Amino acid sequence: MSVQTLVIGCGNVLRGDDAAGPVLVRRLWDRGLPDGVRCADGGTGGMDVAFQMRGVPHVILVDACSSGSEPGTLFEVPGHEVENLPPLAGINLHAFRWDHAIAFAHWLLKDDYPAKVTAYLIEGERFEVGAPLSPSVDSAVDRLADLLLSRLADSTEASR
Repeated sequence: MSVQTLVIGCGNVLRGDDAAGPVLVRRLWDRGLPDGVRCADGGTGGMDVAFQMRGVPHVILVDACSSGSEPGTLFEVPGHEVENLPPLAGINLHAFRWDHAIAFAHWLLKDDYPAKVTAYLIEGERFEVGAPLSPSVDSAVDRLADLLLSRLADSTEASR
């Protein structure tokens, strides 16, 4: 079966709660993926994320955020809300985030851009180098893994 959904975990595994995306990908791999679902550790390489989206009908991006909300809060952001960001002038590779990757992919991939893109953000608590995941983010990663596996299994069943 071809890839119908790609889950990309973004973030830096060396910076505490910023590791939420890559940790989620590892937990999904450990639990087992439904047919047609692939995961990728996007790390901090936003441009690589854009290229992995080519021709995949549904892309799910997962990253940590720092909005001032309660640590561990989950946010679901439809891709269409961020895919037309202003021009990326002045952005360097160290400042290239998931929302920039979506905007870049939309520009780059044109007709091969996914029909549906969803970002899930997990509110972080600590982002210091060497810090482990905080308990609230660790719990949120598990909740999101459960939610995604349930939704992905339902969509796989519906497409049969």
